[in-house]
Amino acid sequence: MALKESALNSSVPLRTAQRWLSRYRMGGLAGLARSVRADCGTHKLNPEMLSLIEGLALRKPQPTVANIYRKILSVGKRQAWIPPSYASVYAVVRRMDPALLTLAQEGAAAFRDRFELVYRHRAERPNSTWQADHTQLDILVVEANGSVVRPWLTTVIDDYSRVIAGYYLFLGAPSALHTSLALRQAIWRKLDPRWPVSGIPDVLYVDHGSDFTSEHLDQVAIDLHFELIHSTVARPQGRGKIERFFGTLNTELLSELPGFLKTSKPATPPKLSLSDLDRALGDFILGTYNIREHKEIGGAPVPVWLSDGWLPRMPDSLEALDQLLVMVAKPRMVRRDGIHFQGLRYLEPTLAAYVGERVTIRYDPRDLGEVRVFHRNRFLCRAISPENADQAITLKEIQVARVNHRRALRGQIKERIQRVVEFLPDQAEKAYSPKPPSKAKHNLRIYREDA
Repeated sequence: MALKESALNSSVPLRTAQRWLSRYRMGGLAGLARSVRADCGTHKLNPEMLSLIEGLALRKPQPTVANIYRKILSVGKRQAWIPPSYASVYAVVRRMDPALLTLAQEGAAAFRDRFELVYRHRAERPNSTWQADHTQLDILVVEANGSVVRPWLTTVIDDYSRVIAGYYLFLGAPSALHTSLALRQAIWRKLDPRWPVSGIPDVLYVDHGSDFTSEHLDQVAIDLHFELIHSTVARPQGRGKIERFFGTLNTELLSELPGFLKTSKPATPPKLSLSDLDRALGDFILGTYNIREHKEIGGAPVPVWLSDGWLPRMPDSLEALDQLLVMVAKPRMVRRDGIHFQGLRYLEPTLAAYVGERVTIRYDPRDLGEVRVFHRNRFLCRAISPENADQAITLKEIQVARVNHRRALRGQIKERIQRVVEFLPDQAEKAYSPKPPSKAKHNLRIYREDA
């Protein structure tokens, strides 16, 4: 087909087609590429004007291009500069280095998070480094009194294998107690054969929360011979592995449970109790997360933790570990019928020789069916509540039971008062009329009547 006919059919001018053909014959397909101007990316603006435009763009708060353009026209008029077009000013601002703009407008923290290089560290072996952190879960649970609350989760993860070494689910603000209970589970041997993780880490990597910076945790680190390292303030990237686990919980477990919070609102009505959520969390960790292949480490967390056949460093005994970690200690007197605590009675034959003696009890708030008794800082025995020996009772359940009992008693009082009002209205009014509010006393005399 002739070139003239092809150009006509393609609606391309003949001269353009001839130029394309000539460039193709000289350079092939590369010859058809549009050539870049030698002055591309450069500006013909006055250098002083160019630096002024960039300086205005770096001011805080960030001005609009229209504002910059008006200021340039005003300054240029005084300096006898050739006025630029709005498009030229816009092009200068648009081509500025984003890192430079971020550092000037949003500060060092935003610049660090977006543009600084990140060193991804991994421990050299299992139990070399553990990470511990808290998070408030995106789910609502139902308390015993019917109210709904968001629980908290403290997790301990092994940096090398990504295996979850221990966790603790609780209500209320995080404290050193919750950290201690999570560490206790992580360090000691588990009864479930699917969870072989145990031992004392060489390094515990935590943030700057008040519980992580407490003297108690410092003392535990000294006694158990591990190093306590705090991450840089306002740098969540340093705890990326445990933060990723929290994200996995939200997307894979919590989103499938009733009461999951989506944009701060429950997607479904909450139905689970704290113990129900604890069981679901344990099943997910042991049955899914710890045995699923992890792309970053090239294997499943538990087999990676068990590799190379090594022995973890363990504390002397569970009692010694409890004395260090479980810091809920209460002084009590050994009575003839046992030790009384939170409305429960605890018995153990060993206590027979200590009737009338002062002891210290330590307990796990998750299970008040048993307390550990210490006498003069020496472990004495485990005392059991006979009434609740076959079930786990939490401190929260006992507190709710006390509130319900008090509410029931007040209902009875109100009912009996109503009977008095029916039969003896005059005496009832005198007996149960509320006291008039007392005037606040002050030393400053304002009126003559105050004298």
